[in-house]
Amino acid sequence: MNDNDSYMFGTAEATASATAPGIASAAPPKAAATSAIPYKRHGDKSIWGIFIMLCLISIIELYSASSREVASAGVYGPILRHCIMLAIGVGIVWTLEKVHYKWFFGLTWFVAGISLLAMIYVSAFGEIVNGARRSVSLFGITLQPSEFIKMSAVLVVARIMARSQKKSIGVNNSGIIWSALWVLAFGAVLFKQGLTNTILLMMISGAMMVLGGTEWKKLLAVGLVYGVIAVGAFMLKDVFSDRAPEPQVATALVNAPEDVANQRHHTWQARVDRYMSSTPKYEEPITATNRQEQYSYMAQANGGLIGVFPGNSRETARLPLAFSDYIFAIILEDVGFIGGFLLMVLYLCLLVRAGVIARKCHRAFPVLLVTGMAVMIVLQALFHMAITTGAFPVSGQPLPLISKGGTSILVTSIAFGAMLSVSRTAVQNGSRQAVKEELSELPEDLRANNPVQI
Repeated sequence: MNDNDSYMFGTAEATASATAPGIASAAPPKAAATSAIPYKRHGDKSIWGIFIMLCLISIIELYSASSREVASAGVYGPILRHCIMLAIGVGIVWTLEKVHYKWFFGLTWFVAGISLLAMIYVSAFGEIVNGARRSVSLFGITLQPSEFIKMSAVLVVARIMARSQKKSIGVNNSGIIWSALWVLAFGAVLFKQGLTNTILLMMISGAMMVLGGTEWKKLLAVGLVYGVIAVGAFMLKDVFSDRAPEPQVATALVNAPEDVANQRHHTWQARVDRYMSSTPKYEEPITATNRQEQYSYMAQANGGLIGVFPGNSRETARLPLAFSDYIFAIILEDVGFIGGFLLMVLYLCLLVRAGVIARKCHRAFPVLLVTGMAVMIVLQALFHMAITTGAFPVSGQPLPLISKGGTSILVTSIAFGAMLSVSRTAVQNGSRQAVKEELSELPEDLRANNPVQI
């Protein structure tokens, strides 16, 4: 029996009863109940393959992009730490794959509460990184709660939408309202820390509302409310701002002082102004504020169509944050446009595979869970690529599972584990008996039908 073969929980071994002479024979014992649900030994092979491929690419490209760290930490120091984090990630994926998807439903409020409290704490007492309070150290590990907030939003919206399904097609108004309110709460704690993360959060939640069966007119109404609140927030920032200019410092290399952390909107405005500038990038002088993006463009130009091969990067030694926020530039330099395009296709394959699994499921929550986690990973990857190539204004977004960063690896691994859990434990195109049994084993809140299944 191979890994993809299914097996049943419980056995149906018949047991013969022994009878002594002269003693009436007892009724034969009933055969042990068998399960009609074909639980698999392992999760989806395609998702496992994408996860392993991203880990291998991460090891190769992070080693290629770590020239700055190699100079201070030795040749193998940076890559060894990264491999340890990836090993922890593999352990998380392997463990969560064995968990039934209903546990993600039950732990939603706990995860969301811890994430919100951590974000509130970091906003007040966290360490300042690149002009904003972003992280907190716990047992020697630096954590960024903003990554957990995005995952919490996926769990919360999936739970609310699953509970709010109508008997006919669609979702109740209360489900839409509560989902929007929770997303606003998550966005409020993210807003001060980073505009890109907030936009990404809104896009993830919007995609999940569509998958949950929200009507377009109601979705547009939610988007309009989000827009009005965003405009109001920017206006309030301008009112209470002293309108200080963006500091002329290399924000990617040094921690910004306290006053800079409180003036993030000036940084956003300056970045948007540079993005909208009519001056060609190759004519702009390299300054402290734009050298990160300029060296990134140089790396991409040097890579050309097929690249210079991993380890031969020219710009990794002077590109700030080449191993995290700008690692895609080094990938393009190493393997060229073709390699970068194939990496983007790899991420998109994850989204396609999640959609295939979702289409086969019978219940609403596993559908929203598997697609929500895939959307979170893929959208963040596309944002990173767009920022690195200049399609979006400059911002800091890690490339999931490839960029260096403990929190990003942990959250991405949890997302992969959740997707594999759904692929292993959710009934997909099952028999009538399997569907009936799954329904009977689930709590009432998890029994809503798949909103994307015709």
